[in-house]
Amino acid sequence: MENFPEFIKRITSGFTPVIGGELKQEDFAYIDLSESSPDLLKLEVASSAAFDIFIAEFLKNRQCKAAFGGYNELRTLYNRSELFNNSEANRNIHIGLDIWVPAYSEIISPLDGKIHSFKDNANFGDYGPTIILEHCFEGRSFYTLYGHLSRESLKNIKEGQTIKAGEKIAELGNFEENGDYAPHLHFQIILDLNGYTGDYPGVVKKEDLNEYLSNCPDPNLLLKI
Repeated sequence: MENFPEFIKRITSGFTPVIGGELKQEDFAYIDLSESSPDLLKLEVASSAAFDIFIAEFLKNRQCKAAFGGYNELRTLYNRSELFNNSEANRNIHIGLDIWVPAYSEIISPLDGKIHSFKDNANFGDYGPTIILEHCFEGRSFYTLYGHLSRESLKNIKEGQTIKAGEKIAELGNFEENGDYAPHLHFQIILDLNGYTGDYPGVVKKEDLNEYLSNCPDPNLLLKI
């Protein structure tokens, strides 16, 4: 079978937006949020408000509209949440792509598909409201996950609902509803959901990393930011 990077390259071309508002490829700037980032040493990561200011200053200094990054990135940001930082889990490697834009920004589907499932993952430090889309091309199915949405985004939608590329599917939530993060989209490609509905791990531990990376390819293969 054709490998996924080749498959995605063949069925898509060029920059593929997932944020509405007619953002262009040049409107995005890469941000390093890994444990080795010098900028994070200046920041109290336990405060979502402080982090929001940090992101706003980053965008202003770079003269851009959106920040992105985080795939296969080791982070200390999750130490504040028992969901990740406990004796059993100890999860701190991020396997989705984060896109930092203001709360209530429109989220659009990058491809034709349908709503597979949705859920409010309401634990502190979790996704908050989450939608998973299923995409099928040439008989091959895969999934895209959208985390940290607004609760309003889960109203008036249903499983199996058809979605067109470029169609608005949600809005970003603020820190009060998105798991207590500065507003951003967690976007992830998943080849096999392994029975999950409305949820799938987006932060994993080192011991499981290779397994998850093989099942969750780099989202920028699709978005091409």
